[in-house]
Amino acid sequence: MAAAPTRRSILAEVKQIIPPLSEKMHKGQAGRVGIVGGSRDYTGAPYFASMSSMRLGADMSHTICEPSAGNVIKTYSPDLIVHRVLDENKSNADIKKDLEGIFARLHSLVLGPGLGRDEHMQSCARTALALAREKDIWTVVDADGLWLVANEPEVVIGWDKVVLTPNVVEFGRLCQKMNIDMKKGGGSDAAKELSAALKGPIILEKGSVDRISNGIEVLISDEPGGLKRSGGQGDILSGTLCTFLAWAKIFRDGEAVHAGAPKPDTIDEKRLLLLAAYGASCLTRTCSREVFKVKKRALLADDLLDEVGPAYEKLFGEGSSL
Repeated sequence: MAAAPTRRSILAEVKQIIPPLSEKMHKGQAGRVGIVGGSRDYTGAPYFASMSSMRLGADMSHTICEPSAGNVIKTYSPDLIVHRVLDENKSNADIKKDLEGIFARLHSLVLGPGLGRDEHMQSCARTALALAREKDIWTVVDADGLWLVANEPEVVIGWDKVVLTPNVVEFGRLCQKMNIDMKKGGGSDAAKELSAALKGPIILEKGSVDRISNGIEVLISDEPGGLKRSGGQGDILSGTLCTFLAWAKIFRDGEAVHAGAPKPDTIDEKRLLLLAAYGASCLTRTCSREVFKVKKRALLADDLLDEVGPAYEKLFGEGSSL
C-alpha cells in the first residue's frame, strides 16, 4: 500500500499550479474571479471574499450583487469592481444576460457570500450556477449558496468543477438531504460519501480539521488555526479558494506556460480542484493562527486580510520549505 501523501508533498503539488510572477504575464493572466452574493442585509461577506481573492494574487475581482448592497460595497475599497445587476426589478432573462457578459471574463467564481435566502436572490443563484456550469467556470459554493444546494441538489449533481465548503451545520443539512449517516464510522468518511452521492462535486468539510474529498480520495488539512472563530473567516476561505481555482484552471489550459509555468499534463485534471481546496484551507488556517497570536479574543475577519500575503509566503514563497 502506498504511503499517504504528506503535507509538504501536497503543498509542493499546489505550488505547481500557481502562475509565476513574470514580465511576460499581462493583467488578468493571474486570475479573474467573480463573487456572486451581497444582498440588502449582507455586504461584509462578499467584501471579505473579494478582497481575500485579490490579496492572494488574483489580478481582478468582480463582485456581483444586489443594487443596494453594491452601493455599500463600492465604498469599502476602490480595488473592487462591483456589478449591481441582481436587481429584483429586472426579469430573469435580463439578469442572465448581464451575468453572461460578466462571466465571459472569469476563470472562477464564488457563489454564496452574503447571498441571503429570499426567493429573488436564490433564483439569481440558480441562474448563476447553471451559467457557470455551462461556461466551464470553476466554482465555489458557500454560505447561502449551500442552502440552495441543500434544497435543490440537482444544481450541482454530476458537476466535477465545483467545490462545496460547508461548515458543520451546512454539512449536516447536505448529508441529511442525500441520506448519508454521519454517525457511521464517526463521520470520518462522510465527506467522501457526500461527494460520491453528488457524483462529482468536491467537498471541503470545515471543522477542527478540514476534510477534502472527490468521492474517491480524502485529503486532511490539519494546519493549526486560531482559536477565535469570528464570522467572516469562511468568506476569506471561499475567496482564497476562488483564486486557487482560477490558478488551477489557468494551469489546465496552459495559459502561463509562456511565462515559465509547468506544462498542464504534469498534474491530472481531476486532482486540480482537490489541490486548490487544500491550498486554500492551509492558507486560511495559517492566517487565522498568525493573527490570533496577536489579536487573541479581539480577532476579526478583517484582521486576516493583511495576513493573506505573509501566509502565502510562509507556505509557498521563496522562504518556505518547498
